Amino acid sequence: MKNKSKVAPKGPKVHPDLAGFEMNIDSFGQITTTFNRDVLNSFLDKEMPEDKKLKPKKDESNEG
Repeated sequence: MKNKSKVAPKGPKVHPDLAGFEMNIDSFGQITTTFNRDVLNSFLDKEMPEDKKLKPKKDESNEG
């Protein structure tokens, strides 16, 4: 067997808009972050595709 040198990962790949983001949970279970909740929500709204399961079906929208 050949000895392969294992390189330790440098860290997770992070989207440039989230550079510097940190999240911590304290002993009381409260989540603290370095970003405002509104900033995180706007990022997720922009980057995440729409969920097909949450769209109403055409048949359901005409009922009522």
